[in-house]
Amino acid sequence: MADSSARTLVLGIGRGGRVLQCGQNSSGVLGRSPEEIVGTDVTGLFTDEGKEALAGLLDALADRHERTAVLGLRATDGPAPNAVVTVQPMHTTAGDPVDLMMIRVAVTDLERFTDPALMRRAMLDDALVRIGATLDLDQMARELADVVVPHFCNSAGVLIQEAIVAADEQPSIAADGTTVLRRVALASDESDPRWNAAFPTGEVLTYPPDTPYTRCMATGEPVLVPHLDGKVAKRTARLWRRKPVARLLADTSMVVLPLIARGTTLGFVVCTRNSAHRAFDAYDVELGMEFAARAALYIDNARHYSRERATALTLQRSMLPTGLTAPSSVAVRHRYLPGNQLIEVGGDWYESIALPGGRVALIVGDVAGHGVRAAVTMGRLRTALRTIVNLELSPADGLQQLDALMREIGEREPAFATCVYAVYDATDGTCEIASAGHLPPLLLRPNGTSEFLDVPPAPPLGVGEGMIETRTFTIGDGSVLVLYTDGLVENRGQDIDDGLSRLQGLFGADALFRPLEELAKATLDSAYADHDRDDIAVLIARLRRLPAGHVVSWRLPALPSAVREARVRVRETLERWDCAELSFSTELAVSELVTNALRYASGDIELRLLRDRTLVCEVRDDSDALPRARQAADDDEGGRGLQVVHRLAKRWGARPSGDGKVVWCELELPGQEDDVDGAWPGEAHHLPA
Repeated sequence: MADSSARTLVLGIGRGGRVLQCGQNSSGVLGRSPEEIVGTDVTGLFTDEGKEALAGLLDALADRHERTAVLGLRATDGPAPNAVVTVQPMHTTAGDPVDLMMIRVAVTDLERFTDPALMRRAMLDDALVRIGATLDLDQMARELADVVVPHFCNSAGVLIQEAIVAADEQPSIAADGTTVLRRVALASDESDPRWNAAFPTGEVLTYPPDTPYTRCMATGEPVLVPHLDGKVAKRTARLWRRKPVARLLADTSMVVLPLIARGTTLGFVVCTRNSAHRAFDAYDVELGMEFAARAALYIDNARHYSRERATALTLQRSMLPTGLTAPSSVAVRHRYLPGNQLIEVGGDWYESIALPGGRVALIVGDVAGHGVRAAVTMGRLRTALRTIVNLELSPADGLQQLDALMREIGEREPAFATCVYAVYDATDGTCEIASAGHLPPLLLRPNGTSEFLDVPPAPPLGVGEGMIETRTFTIGDGSVLVLYTDGLVENRGQDIDDGLSRLQGLFGADALFRPLEELAKATLDSAYADHDRDDIAVLIARLRRLPAGHVVSWRLPALPSAVREARVRVRETLERWDCAELSFSTELAVSELVTNALRYASGDIELRLLRDRTLVCEVRDDSDALPRARQAADDDEGGRGLQVVHRLAKRWGARPSGDGKVVWCELELPGQEDDVDGAWPGEAHHLPA
């Protein structure tokens, strides 16, 4: 029983069942003075119907056990009330040990809410300390309502300004007290479903002017309504168009307690007592305001936490990728897990970006530190890296550019980051990898063996003067490449070598046949329980080459006849691929690319077609002069070739290649989409609460 709804008497019982000691409140519990009780047999306090249960309690004391039972008390007048009786053995050196018997009797309705000490202790001392540790606004409001009911009133509702709950604007109150409110919690000690029907939780409403609710919001002062008669309750029910209100509020006493924190009225708590209980008075208002003042501070803290958390999560989601792309032969899955529940943003990130020519850039990085500052730095690096990827620099050159950016950032405040950057070519199965202070990628080969790749070491971005190198690996079809941040393999209770061994064990031979989604989940199985973890980013890719029939290439002589030969080759190939409808535009684009190569090439020209999610046309020559689109004048005889390619293709570009260059263009294939095969709904927005 709650302290505010029960009276408790403590007795000292001897071994023979004789009462040796008695509390001072025996008159309120048993209707007899302590002098009348001390020295009597305890069995005389209870009715004959409970003799067997009482004997069990005394036997438990003899065996030195604690036990509880419900017994009927002998009443001096009226019916016998039931009591919850608990016996507890005590250890003493006295010859006749004294054991405890606690008798708790429920108070009558008229006696509830009469003991100020009990109400104060229940409302202010016991509950608020526990509730203050909660930072969820809805949960806190429910717990506040559960405190005032039943310790202070029969029913209560907590209403907060909608602007505060929505966390999208500053709260505001009109001069007459009207404002948009949301009922965030409701509690009642009655099991009457009409309370929830008449006052639903989550309802957004505005009270009319000149009501107790608007007066409370306008003045910031409590409003006491000692008695709401039936006529007022019926009129209120009619105005609100809620018939149950007439019965629920009739002949009640009500007090509206404002929730004020830092000079702002956040809302109020409305409390009612029915006619069976003592009406609210000035002392109740004083006690209620003390409770509301403390509760308002807790609500305000929860409001600020909710807003900051929403801002941080929005920032994190906006900076992480919204979609991962790759060639059709490459499957990619990812996971991101923030450091902990209080700091839900960090500097870890991942990328999978499809590149022309059946290639894909796979990247994982980690900015040192946590919180918003690390997330902002991560966003700057990630934006720069996407630009670098689209410029098609090698992984080492790309990280070298990031290192320069990180040094610039470090001039204003210390900062550094690690990053691993891999480019997989699905046409020949090679993978170029460069690393700047990052842990080595894990490769699971088709034969079931796994190893951490020996990538040339380099200092983190923004630290040291070491050069970053690229190493090329040959990847077998069906291999699984795992890029990760150090939070996955290192924590306070685990050495990094143990973490690396666990990761390698997870990607054993059986992982070759497990779905990537299942592997992605398994990598984080042990991470959720670690509340002191670092941020974790994981990128898992199953690498396969494009089918041989989807890639064709020809070597053409650096002669004008090469243009005609290129058009014939393209037409025949597209017919074989059932893409004849693209022949005209593709032949025209290839003609312009080959013509452009003839102007600069000194040796043979290579033409390559790739059919994947799009149709890619590549022309390679031995000149390192990259083409540049320009606006040709009306009297110019040339300069329009790349403009034609730009109009025909989805996109086009050029990249250095060995001792020459590759100029490419990409055309849409009918009925094809750019989504990664096997993508699951919401994958791009995956972020655990």
